[in-house]
Amino acid sequence: MTRSDFTGSDIGEIPKQNPCAQCGTPIPHPDWIEPGVGRISYLWKCHACGYRFEAIAIFDHAAAEHQPLAA
Repeated sequence: MTRSDFTGSDIGEIPKQNPCAQCGTPIPHPDWIEPGVGRISYLWKCHACGYRFEAIAIFDHAAAEHQPLAA
């Protein structure tokens, strides 16, 4: 799934301006977002140096238990 496949209500606020793990240049938004149970993975690509890396947000147990119900 890509960033455009989600609305803010699906995954919360999308991180912006994450610094590149290689050169430190701010990256405007992730190229890919993949939600999972208790976590969300973000794939970042730096346009300055070409470095790609993944960042994972892991939620506490209480937040992971209360997943939204499907409509």
